[in-house]
Amino acid sequence: MIQVHALEIPDLERFLERHKAGFSLRSEIDLNVLLRQILQKAYEFVPSESGSILLDDPFSKVVTRSENELVFIAAFGTAGRELIGRRLSAQNGIVGQVYQNGTPYLSADVEGDSFFFREIDHIVGHRSQSIVCVPIYIGKHVCGVLELINRQDGTPFTIRDMTLLEIFAGYTSFTLQGALDAKRAHELAKRDDLTGLFNDRWFNVRLTETLAEADESGREAALIFMDLDRFKVINDCYGHLAGSQVLREVGFILKRIVDGVDATVARYGGDEFVLLLPETSLDEAVTIGEEIREVIEKHMYLSRDYGAGMPALNQQGIISASIGIAQYIPAETRESRERAKSELLKRADAAMYRAKSLGKNRVIISRAGEEMPTVS
Repeated sequence: MIQVHALEIPDLERFLERHKAGFSLRSEIDLNVLLRQILQKAYEFVPSESGSILLDDPFSKVVTRSENELVFIAAFGTAGRELIGRRLSAQNGIVGQVYQNGTPYLSADVEGDSFFFREIDHIVGHRSQSIVCVPIYIGKHVCGVLELINRQDGTPFTIRDMTLLEIFAGYTSFTLQGALDAKRAHELAKRDDLTGLFNDRWFNVRLTETLAEADESGREAALIFMDLDRFKVINDCYGHLAGSQVLREVGFILKRIVDGVDATVARYGGDEFVLLLPETSLDEAVTIGEEIREVIEKHMYLSRDYGAGMPALNQQGIISASIGIAQYIPAETRESRERAKSELLKRADAAMYRAKSLGKNRVIISRAGEEMPTVS
């Protein structure tokens, strides 16, 4: 069996996250194993010295294909490990041509091929002689390329090889789409339909897990409870469709601010949101909370059409956020984790309501072990 290398989770997941914004692809399906199996099968179809799967990056992808970059997400053969994670402009090489045009390509002798890009060979110390390349589709859109280099028996690739690989690429597309569909079904039960954030049910699951992990590691955690100020005005003045769009935009803001942080962001109900921050000190949580408050206050909402006959309204300063932050200090023993969860939520909620009572658009903290002043 050939040795196949692939990007590690979670880096790999971003390349298959291509449909609804905010959907995580974590589930029991192992994408790393899936891609290794795909390349193993490609090798069995057309035995080759090396091969790779390259996908475009959906987080930076633009409509004009030539402006995108392709990333080696799985590879086998000479220098396969060194290729993983490398980026290649879609303007370069045979791979770039196949990605741009969406049609298979065979080069029996790359030395005389004007499309051949020698830079990769120079980087990894490999000598390509013959290449066959086919596009990979997800749905109706080209998202990447499957490439094989140098036939195992030393002869050039043939039209029959390209046809076989094209047939196999159809299987690859079907397999990747199946993985996406299965993972999406797995996620639907966890997600809020409007914002794509986690729902309150999954948030409570993660809260239990996070407190258990904190008690085991000895690292504190924080919980942010946020309520939008004057949100009712949006519904009253512009309608519920505008209100729904504002909630979506707030969801995008929250995800963007904690991008790269191990955080669980959830819509708790209505215009309330919660952020669970494992291994986060109170000072770090306050920094995040203040950034959220500032961005929400200054953001330009409804800056694009948000439905048929619903033109952009370009509203700034129409809402703000009252934010409560509760600190969690780990304990070696507790009478009840459910009680600890309840207390943490109550403290974050009380801090948020105190922010409301003090004039809104502010962050109030609740330190572990300290009583929150009574809301007047």
